[in-house]
Amino acid sequence: MDEPIRDTRTLVIQLRDRIANLIKDDGLKPGDKLPTEAQLTQRFKISRPAVREALKLLEQDDVIFVEHGRGRFVSAMSAVSVERPITVFESVTDMAQHYGYKTANRVLSIAEEEPDATTAAHLQLAPEERVIRLERLRLQNDEPIMYCIDYVPRQIIPARLFDVDWSGSLLSLLERYRHRPRMSSAKVSAVMLPHDVAERHDLRGFGPALLIRETCFNAAGVPVIHAIDYHRGTHFSFSLVRK
Repeated sequence: MDEPIRDTRTLVIQLRDRIANLIKDDGLKPGDKLPTEAQLTQRFKISRPAVREALKLLEQDDVIFVEHGRGRFVSAMSAVSVERPITVFESVTDMAQHYGYKTANRVLSIAEEEPDATTAAHLQLAPEERVIRLERLRLQNDEPIMYCIDYVPRQIIPARLFDVDWSGSLLSLLERYRHRPRMSSAKVSAVMLPHDVAERHDLRGFGPALLIRETCFNAAGVPVIHAIDYHRGTHFSFSLVRK
């Protein structure tokens, strides 16, 4: 049956997830052959280059493997169920949607400033370069579920700060300036929301959080975001495969 994609997430990410679901829904087992690129193109009503990129992501995740001249096959890793892989790179908006949340973004502050030494190092900034500091809350039904701080090199977004809509996806905004992140390096730890943040923004009931400090890189390997995201522990969990 034809299954056209109608979703707001990044197209290739959508397609990767749909093909992974196809493997499960069609009962494909390790060693079974995957449908061809042409068949997947027809099934999802999508371009072949997008299908090829999605298949590359599945190959990188060891869900499928390629035998040259024979095609693509389901790997043993496909039998491992991972609800939320921590290695998946996607926007916070896309991640929240995966959990079934329809979040609203509330901008708490936006400013241009001189970065501290840690931020400058993560973004590989020269001594005189400045950053945009974006502070936001992610709300689900008016309940705070994420507290986020993002640092972006000022030269990437030359527009006046008040001329930019900061409430949407930061990845999509950077794509307009040809700097969309494609990968990241992250560190994860379990923490409490900083006391001063909880007091300043009336977040005393936020509780334990999963802190992800992440530096995101564009396709050329240039760091374009340094993110500090507090995921409310009652709403988020991540999984991983050990091999």
